[in-house]
Amino acid sequence: MLIGFTYDLRSDYLAEGYGEEETAEFDQLGTIEAIEGALQSLGHEVDRIGHARSLVERLARGDRWELVFNICEGLRGAARESQVPALLDVYEITYTFADPAVLAVCLDKALTKTVVRGAGLPTPDWHVVRVLDDLTNFELPFPVIAKPIAEGTGKGIDAASKVVDIASLRNTCRQLLATYNEPVLIEQFLPGREFTVGILGTDHDAAVLGTLEVLFGPNAEPDVYSYRNKEHSEALMSYRLVRAADDRQVAQAEAIALAAWRTVGGRDGGRLDLRCGPDGRPQLMEVNPLAGLHPTHSDLPMLCTALGMEYVELIERIVESARIRIADCGLQSISSNPQSAIRNPQS
Repeated sequence: MLIGFTYDLRSDYLAEGYGEEETAEFDQLGTIEAIEGALQSLGHEVDRIGHARSLVERLARGDRWELVFNICEGLRGAARESQVPALLDVYEITYTFADPAVLAVCLDKALTKTVVRGAGLPTPDWHVVRVLDDLTNFELPFPVIAKPIAEGTGKGIDAASKVVDIASLRNTCRQLLATYNEPVLIEQFLPGREFTVGILGTDHDAAVLGTLEVLFGPNAEPDVYSYRNKEHSEALMSYRLVRAADDRQVAQAEAIALAAWRTVGGRDGGRLDLRCGPDGRPQLMEVNPLAGLHPTHSDLPMLCTALGMEYVELIERIVESARIRIADCGLQSISSNPQSAIRNPQS
């Protein structure tokens, strides 16, 4: 297949003057090269497109692809991860991973929790602060965790995010509101084990890939999977493969994760984060329908490595899941005739 490749390259944004934390969700060149290499080794032709603005330019020129492998995070807006999928939907071009609605819901942690709780799945109690006055009727028991409502990679989370009294909570919310210009999610703090569960597939074809337990090293910021802990995970964190057959909590976490993935409408592959409450039962923290794919730094590929799955196989299974949608949309003729796709020869 001729596969277009959309992504946000971190170095491009840093060169434009954006900051380290501001661009933390964007990809390194090594990730782009690894995905491109995997796709090429599977026999596909890869056309690097880049970020959303580049996609707009390419679409306007008339360029088309049989499939777009999309890992764009977007820079601005509450639905920034939805921008590239929405553009591709307009042109009826199939792409990997979730659709715009799913990405918008899952980026907003409170919306995600509302959806999964509506489906009867466990998630910590929460409170949303849009202005400081929203703390007037705050009733959650301490300690709690306060974090930006729509950030990834641990942005806005540090040792001070675990809050033990209302005065500290007010101060933390004030800082987060000023820094990120978005609501603050306050959650009941869960003191138990933390898991990240990998999923591959879509709808009823989705299945649990496996689970890593997230372990805090002696020099890590305690209790919270913070920005610092994630950025320097190789030095500060460790990850242990755990199996449902041997561990009841892992089995519970995987069942919740799979149900949540199907509930929100995740596609092709992703990751879900859970933590155990005081009673030992896992509760859903976040759904990541656009999981990182750095071969050695991102959790989903790390899980594959722990399971003995090659990186190329991970990419292959993601593409094969998306290919089903090409067939379902009646586009088999495009898939079987690469000459019907259009690509700018200067790309």
